[in-house]
Amino acid sequence: MQALSLLEPGILRTVTVPDTLAPGPGEVLIRVHRVGVCGTDLHAFKGHQPFFNYPRILGHELGVEVLTIGADVTNVAPGDRCAVEPYLNCGRCIACRCGKPNCCTDLNVLGVHIDGGHREQLVVPAAKLHPSRTLSFDQLALVETLGIGAHAVERAALVPGESVAVIGTGPIGLSVIQFALAAEARVIALDINAPRLAFCRERLGLVADDLIHTPGITDVAARLAALTDGDMPTAVFDATGNPASMAAAFSYPAHGGRLIFVGLFRGDVSFHDPDFHRRELTLMSSRNARPDDFRRILKLIESGRIDTTPWITHRAHLTAVPDHFPTWADPATGVLKAMISL
Repeated sequence: MQALSLLEPGILRTVTVPDTLAPGPGEVLIRVHRVGVCGTDLHAFKGHQPFFNYPRILGHELGVEVLTIGADVTNVAPGDRCAVEPYLNCGRCIACRCGKPNCCTDLNVLGVHIDGGHREQLVVPAAKLHPSRTLSFDQLALVETLGIGAHAVERAALVPGESVAVIGTGPIGLSVIQFALAAEARVIALDINAPRLAFCRERLGLVADDLIHTPGITDVAARLAALTDGDMPTAVFDATGNPASMAAAFSYPAHGGRLIFVGLFRGDVSFHDPDFHRRELTLMSSRNARPDDFRRILKLIESGRIDTTPWITHRAHLTAVPDHFPTWADPATGVLKAMISL
């Protein structure tokens, strides 16, 4: 079977891998139809992704079809279309026992820690498949992206009417905005990329005054204060994975507010401790998503309450991906979400 492997930073090659074996008990053989490209893939391509080793078959945002089921599988059947929850957890550690499989102590994420979906077929645990009778493979491949934002907003425990700032409006930032709006929060979006801010206005309904193009602002904190009558946002999400942005974000939450890091990078973040204590800030990380997030998102897309169709700005077949990936990894090219077909 042919697969696309990231051999080292910047080098994607077609390789031959063993044909997929028949699924064992509790497993399913799936056919991959769509793979979304996310920041994790692009950071790995550039050599900046934490928790990553080379070579690796990328691909964790998957829209798939069930081919064959193993013994004891009852939640899906051959022919079902599914989103894949790519977080393979142990089920035994303290996090798993506490209902937090997304941060399992021995977590393996498809396409990150183990080989993923840049190939026609693979075997996955049946419990990690979430079927839908109506959604397209494109839609199913974007469920995981939405799950990241859904979980981050859940972590923040937003309440209606509070002012929220979201730094970074790539797909992860957009997913945070979607669920912050669903929580009836007032959202202020910040980005260095003007077209992405325009997308937030045109597609998500954010008002122009609540869009901050940061290169044109000398004092971002002062702008946030002006937009919130001096209060500052009570919740700030940083979805950039940029160390300078994450360090600066400590200045943005209100007294008693929260700062949620959705993005990550390979390195340390520092902050001014007296100011952190003076405002009694709550600092959170948000990793991956939980099974309930996938089920909730499927219902939201099926009902039409969330439409990810405009997110897909670029497409390619798997065989053409090595030619496209360097362009997709350049923010100046305007890629919001690239979708790979097989």
